[in-house]
Amino acid sequence: MASKAWQHPYVNIFKHFKVEEWKKSAKEGEVSTFRDKLLKCPVFRISGLTPENSFILIPKNTNQSLELTGHFFYLLFRPSAGKYFLVHTDVASREGQIVRISFSNMFREFKSTPTWLQFPFVCGAAKDSVYDRTAKSAKHGLVGRAPSSVRWTCVMLDLQYILSVYLNCNYSHLKSVKLCANMDVKNIFTSDLLLDPGVSFMEAKQMGLSFLQGTGPIPREMSFPVPKGAYWHDLYDHIKFPSDGTKLPYDSIQKENSDPETRSTSKQKVPVRGDSRCVDLSKPVKDRVSLIQQIISPKLPTRNQTPVVSSIPEVGVVSSHPKDWLVHNDFQESTSSNSQQQTHSSDVTDGGIHVYVHSVDGLSIHGDESEEEELVCSPVPQPVSLTLSKGFKQQKLLPDPILRLNRIIGLGGATTKHALWTKSASEVVYPCHAIIVSMKISSHQQRFFIGHTDKVSALTFNGSTTVLASAQTGNNSVVRVWDYNSGNCLAMFRNHAHSLSCLSFSSGGAILCGVGKDVHNKTLVVVWNTLNIRKGGEVTVLAKAHTEVDISTMKIAFFDDTRMVSCGRDNIRLWRIRNGTLRSCPVDLGEYRSLDFSDVTFEEGNAPHKHVDDRTLFASSRSGHIFEIDYSRVSVKNVRRLLPAQQQHAGRREKWTFNTGPGIAVNSISVSSSFCATGSDDGFLRLWPLDFSAVFLEAEHEGPVSMVSVSVDSQKVLAVTSTGNLGFLDVSSRGFNTLMRSHTDAVLGFSVDGIRRHLTTASADGTLRIWNMDSLNQLFDFASEDSPCSVSFHPHEQTFCCGFTSGVVRVFDISNAKLLAEHRLHRGDVIGLAFSPDGDFMFSADSRGSLALYDASEEDHTVIRVVCNVVAPGTERAPDALTVSSDSRFLAFVGPSQYIVTIADAQSLDELLHVDVSILDVESPQLDVALKVCFSPASTGHLLIATSANKILWVCTKTGRLLREVSNVHKHQCSSLSVNEDSRFLLTAGHNTVKVWDYNLPLHNNSQMFIGHSQPIRQVGFTPDQMGVVSVGDAIFLWDFLANPRDASSCLKTSHISSQKADTNVNTVRLSSGMPRQTAPLPSSPPNLDVSSINRDEPSGSFSIWEHRQEKPEFPLNHSDSRPAVSFLRVTDMDNNPSTHTAELRQNKAVRPDCYKHFIPRLKTSSLDQTVVPPQPQEEAIKLKAVIGYNGNGRNNMVWSPDQGLFAYSCGCVVVVEYLHTGSQRHLQGHTEEISCLAITNDAQIIASAAASSDGSLICIWDVQSGACSRTISYHRGAVQSLAFSRDDRFFLSIGDFSEPGLALWSSKNFHLLSSAEVSEPIHDAAFSPFTADQMACVGSQGVYFCVIHTQGQEVDLKIQRMSAPAEVGDVELTALCYHMDSFLFTSTNRGHVCAWDTNTQACVLIWEADDGEIGVLLCRENRLFAGSNTRRVRVWDVGAMQTIKSKEKVCSLDDRKETVSVEHEVMLDGTTVSAAFDYTMDMGIVGTTAGTLWYINWSDNSTIRLVSGHKAKVNDAVFSFDESHFATCSEDGSLRVWTTYSYELVVQFQVLNQACGCVCWSPASIKDHTRVAAGYGDGTLRIFQLASTEMEIKMHPHQVAVTAIQYSAFGHVIVSAGRNGLVAVSSPTDGATLRLIRDHKGATITTVQCVNEQCKKFGLEGNEMWLAASADRRVSVWAADWTKEKCDLLDWLSFPAPAPSQDDSLPPSIAAFSPEDHSLVVYTGYGAEKELLFYSLSKKQIIKKISLPHWASCMSLSSKSQLVAVGSEGRVLKLIKSTSGMFQDFCQHSDSLQTCHFSPSGALLFSVAFNEILLWEVQGL
Repeated sequence: MASKAWQHPYVNIFKHFKVEEWKKSAKEGEVSTFRDKLLKCPVFRISGLTPENSFILIPKNTNQSLELTGHFFYLLFRPSAGKYFLVHTDVASREGQIVRISFSNMFREFKSTPTWLQFPFVCGAAKDSVYDRTAKSAKHGLVGRAPSSVRWTCVMLDLQYILSVYLNCNYSHLKSVKLCANMDVKNIFTSDLLLDPGVSFMEAKQMGLSFLQGTGPIPREMSFPVPKGAYWHDLYDHIKFPSDGTKLPYDSIQKENSDPETRSTSKQKVPVRGDSRCVDLSKPVKDRVSLIQQIISPKLPTRNQTPVVSSIPEVGVVSSHPKDWLVHNDFQESTSSNSQQQTHSSDVTDGGIHVYVHSVDGLSIHGDESEEEELVCSPVPQPVSLTLSKGFKQQKLLPDPILRLNRIIGLGGATTKHALWTKSASEVVYPCHAIIVSMKISSHQQRFFIGHTDKVSALTFNGSTTVLASAQTGNNSVVRVWDYNSGNCLAMFRNHAHSLSCLSFSSGGAILCGVGKDVHNKTLVVVWNTLNIRKGGEVTVLAKAHTEVDISTMKIAFFDDTRMVSCGRDNIRLWRIRNGTLRSCPVDLGEYRSLDFSDVTFEEGNAPHKHVDDRTLFASSRSGHIFEIDYSRVSVKNVRRLLPAQQQHAGRREKWTFNTGPGIAVNSISVSSSFCATGSDDGFLRLWPLDFSAVFLEAEHEGPVSMVSVSVDSQKVLAVTSTGNLGFLDVSSRGFNTLMRSHTDAVLGFSVDGIRRHLTTASADGTLRIWNMDSLNQLFDFASEDSPCSVSFHPHEQTFCCGFTSGVVRVFDISNAKLLAEHRLHRGDVIGLAFSPDGDFMFSADSRGSLALYDASEEDHTVIRVVCNVVAPGTERAPDALTVSSDSRFLAFVGPSQYIVTIADAQSLDELLHVDVSILDVESPQLDVALKVCFSPASTGHLLIATSANKILWVCTKTGRLLREVSNVHKHQCSSLSVNEDSRFLLTAGHNTVKVWDYNLPLHNNSQMFIGHSQPIRQVGFTPDQMGVVSVGDAIFLWDFLANPRDASSCLKTSHISSQKADTNVNTVRLSSGMPRQTAPLPSSPPNLDVSSINRDEPSGSFSIWEHRQEKPEFPLNHSDSRPAVSFLRVTDMDNNPSTHTAELRQNKAVRPDCYKHFIPRLKTSSLDQTVVPPQPQEEAIKLKAVIGYNGNGRNNMVWSPDQGLFAYSCGCVVVVEYLHTGSQRHLQGHTEEISCLAITNDAQIIASAAASSDGSLICIWDVQSGACSRTISYHRGAVQSLAFSRDDRFFLSIGDFSEPGLALWSSKNFHLLSSAEVSEPIHDAAFSPFTADQMACVGSQGVYFCVIHTQGQEVDLKIQRMSAPAEVGDVELTALCYHMDSFLFTSTNRGHVCAWDTNTQACVLIWEADDGEIGVLLCRENRLFAGSNTRRVRVWDVGAMQTIKSKEKVCSLDDRKETVSVEHEVMLDGTTVSAAFDYTMDMGIVGTTAGTLWYINWSDNSTIRLVSGHKAKVNDAVFSFDESHFATCSEDGSLRVWTTYSYELVVQFQVLNQACGCVCWSPASIKDHTRVAAGYGDGTLRIFQLASTEMEIKMHPHQVAVTAIQYSAFGHVIVSAGRNGLVAVSSPTDGATLRLIRDHKGATITTVQCVNEQCKKFGLEGNEMWLAASADRRVSVWAADWTKEKCDLLDWLSFPAPAPSQDDSLPPSIAAFSPEDHSLVVYTGYGAEKELLFYSLSKKQIIKKISLPHWASCMSLSSKSQLVAVGSEGRVLKLIKSTSGMFQDFCQHSDSLQTCHFSPSGALLFSVAFNEILLWEVQGL
């Protein structure tokens, strides 16, 4: 059977082997024949109680083989009704392995071993039977007994596909078939053709199909008869595996969907088209349909074109729909215009898995990923009726394979103890993670042995080095045996050990021994028989044994296959196999039995006259002892100890004896006939004579030598180090040759210099290396204290930049090997680095959200701009978080949140476009997250986005339109993207695989997948010359890219028939609801981000993603698919173009409404420490005295009672109650999160406040008189938007935010829930009628809700009537409301309109445009209407003439407004209006704005007064003046404010535009003239302001970076300031001159500077004051100074050790301060081994006290009395500590992490600051 031509086109197995004669086949049990009435031919029946006991076996002798090479296996059978059946097929692989493939309806789930695959079989049933309907309703087949209506079935198995995908091996031939009960079987046959039983020969001829094309009908002798007029699929089942049918359980064999919607229902040779129905579609839907059709619609063939099918390769990519030719039948155009046509979805598959055994013969193994990896383009709901024209050719990606693995830079992975010489010593074999590499030492050419799925843990050769064995680590540990010369895997078998650590082949290759650990972690030794492995024989276990002793090395004796020796901790043992038993005996070690033995080897030589027992054994130990062991006596013959060369110490020499001195820790030993080689921990490879008298040759390495091996000819010695170096020592020339250097940990990122072919890599091992891509030589190794995490080469220069985990960005010049620039702008890990392609700019981003722009044209790479909080936080997008367009104009990145992708101007970092990807998949329960972004080089208008839902999105960079979408790109999330230079190929990485795609994404198989990595791939990319691909993860993989990048025709080839192209005038697509969506859905889960506009107060439009067209689409009705036909991206136009418009589909997701009125909590990264224990009442050491500021982010969070003179407002999580008559404050403390809104009863006795949390909103009810929280209630899961009390205070109303819109009505008596109602759209505001107790109203996205409360006894019912907004105002949000008189309701819109409604008729009677922007606050008193908007304008309208229009039947036009209403007052404030309260006549009131200000307004005299002021932006510092009469605060918005301590009123504000004010200090009391305030700014400037004149006195510029700390000297002679770069400047406050620049802290941000008055003589230095500086690198410098004498000397330098931080750690600041009571004591806290306060004595030069902390400190201050220390933390806790006793108290009145705290000079007051919340405490003492 040497020739296989006889097997084409098929083999009828029953006929060829004459089954009925039972000579070449066998039967067992109940096997009979009968004539089947339906098939009209004899068939076999196999029956029996137990399937395994009745069967037909072919061939009869199990030692024989069918040798059938056809990889398609066909079985024509019918399962017996109500019973089980079983089929076994034994298949041989090219690697010599026999695999059993079984399927049965007994199997409940798929099971797999290396030699057996078990697939569940799902039996089909007659159409419309009970079983068939049950299976449909269950959405899957039912595994179990065959149904009563089971039908004759044709089963096709693709054996090549199954072996490739499930076992990663090559199909060779079918060995045997075993058909077990219970079934009827007609025949079985094999073929290399993809045959369809449902197509007759006549139909195939009409369609032009033939066997020459690889397709065709089933031969007549094996076909099922079909009566005239009947349809094959109505009588029989056709089951294919692999199949695209829905499978449950997964990997099951079952029938595909045969519903009429997916196939023709009559025996016509082609499907026919149905009449389309004309239905009007909205324009956006038409546009969406048009583009979807172009991207993903099936393309139909022309009738007269001859189909062409490329030959199926011997080893090729197998489609998940192998019957590709059937697409022609499904998509062929009907000749009858009146007939019905149903279209199939085109078959779409993923690419093949390519594995290269070695690069010489190019052998590749292909296979598909699982169905989860299937390529899916945005589907159009079926059925779809399209008008089709113009031909289209279905294409696939060529050449195949398109990548070839060329080189790997890497070594080890699981171990560095295994590397082997070949017998000729011309090649070296070593493991590199999951791949075994064979390298020629002369040319460094590599070839690869690929097949392991985890890291290789052991290697061994037989004596002739023709057979190689390898083992992998992990739970799925397997052993593979390879033919070394061909690279083929001869056998693969599981071992009995959990993980093998050692393998040893016998010299002849007949015995293989392995050592590992079993599941109980006991040492297990297994011996296998591999004698016949090269002949295809099986591997059997000869013996195995468990042992309690430790075994590190075990070797089979080269002179006797039955003898072995092992060594380990405390033992050396001799082993022998006898009668199938493995036995051992220990060597008597005597006094050396406690040594740790590392290696063992036999003496060289195999003289035939030498007896076995005369052999000598050598063993090495980690103590330096070398043992010679007498093999026959099992005892030690000689012991030597290797000692390092002795050194002279201080003029004397100490004699080392045998048992003293540090011995050489030997890790490996190898003996030749003339010398012995050792490798040791000291990094030396040493060669010794056999008597070990002295070293005659040695080579020093960078790390411990873990393995040595002498070649067979004794001319070369191979050495491997634990630091990843591989090389050999040439004994004759005494030269050492390095073969491979490698990283010792994961490679995090890379960059390629295309001009010089250099590759730079950053690794988790902390090294930064540069490689030559041609020779693989390591050129440079840059060492640093911190770890590199991202790299990027300059596109032209020989320079590259590197980002580190510390946030440092360094630029290196390779030609001169020097550091060009170093920038410390970032606070977190640098997750992205990029140069613009023109080389003019450089960009960097960090894990804390900041983005930096540099001038790359200058050598020092000057910083141009730094922007904070624009990049999504986290390290998961490293190392390529940034991408620059090929024209160097645009920069793209994910941020400011993980849901948003931003496109910015590359020269200024100005944001141009925001794209929200979280709303794309309406069916997904989770929000989609953007992971990676990549510009297309040739198509600059394309931005590719990889998302967490395993999708790739093509987005237009100009408009943000979604151009294309691909789903299920990888099994796991895509970790890297790259597009080649001409944008014809796309490269993706997901988990351990690399995929190459055709960029244009045709419908059919257009990708190829490549494996080899054993760990997730971190980055992948094309080389600049487009001839290669680099992928990094566990190692560095260099691939050859085989496609010609300049030949557009080389990548795609016609594989089969053409089809008609869809007409651009599409007549398609029915939406599930039939209506277009009005608003765009946005993410509802935190973080809640404003995605509609960069400035929420500024209105901004959003684009729909399709243009308007005039065609009216026609489409058939389809209610079966509820999935929306299209998905849209939310896009933000940064230019705020007023012509933008929205046309989007309504989706069932929480959508943040497009209006500022709706409350959105400020994004916080901190959470409250749950372990806080507050102090007992009346025992607090500090008492809250005042709250500075007002939360302008709240909504309706200010209330005022004019009668009682009481008003309340919120700041953070505190409610501040002020009595205007006395000016005193009370504080209601009970919330832990930001308060959103407030409400007060009409009698001003109760205040209600609401704040959201992760567990739902909490509403607190406060008793005003006592200040106590009388009750807490909770109902809404999201934030609370509005609160209100009824006129008679009987009812209390709460409104939920957009995440769960609804209202809850409560009893004000006991605050029990009376009634609730849910609505579909957000509600923005609510109010009770002040005239009718049972009426209230709400406004929101869908209009106005009129509510009536019906009370019957204890039951309360709400009746709600919704009225839409008037058509005259357009599509708007109703944002605010208020009642007027007893019959009118005013509502406002987000476009500035005010609508007046008649509450009796619920009709709108008047509309006028009251403002240019959104109106968020309405109040009506008598005939005055107050309106506050986001234009900062507030107006009062006279609405007294409203009664005159009450009787009008229609809405007054906008022109009628002048006759009815008019503006009475108008004023401009400092921000958007968010709250307001006025007296009953509207003469005076209080208005709150987003700027954090509460304004008192008096209309009678048109005056406005700041009642409460606060910061809107983050407060960076707050300090007291020396006399405590004032305090100063500074913030990120550049404002410096001075307040009075007594009244907390704002005295003066100094504003610097476009610069953050980072620090502030007061002039000391020693300056007798006017008091001054000095501040440091983000541009490096210092400004001194004089309070008396309220003017800036002087401006200095001593720094080039942001100023982080500033302090007047103790006597005011100088100002000491520090910058972010670690430089400290001493400046004159009089003339601004920089007197001194101190560089000791350079490179680390200075966090603290403090100056004190202290005589320094006691420390041995001159000076009358001391000062200190603390930097982020945990260093504190203390200085003695006398500025009048220009003296400044270093007194002490403190450096505090700390462990290396993890990659994701956000390190706390380093803070230091002098003790106020003893300036010789320095208190320090910061990152270290422990969380603690350290008290360091300058006199004793040591730490004298430690106080442990539960959390890292974010700020610290020391009190001048009572020895108190205030410490703030990220957990929102202010901790007050008594330094003498360690007693402490916790206070948690802040809603965010604390960033600063300061005691007043006297220690009586204390400031604490969290974001913009400033709390002033009165210190009472612990």
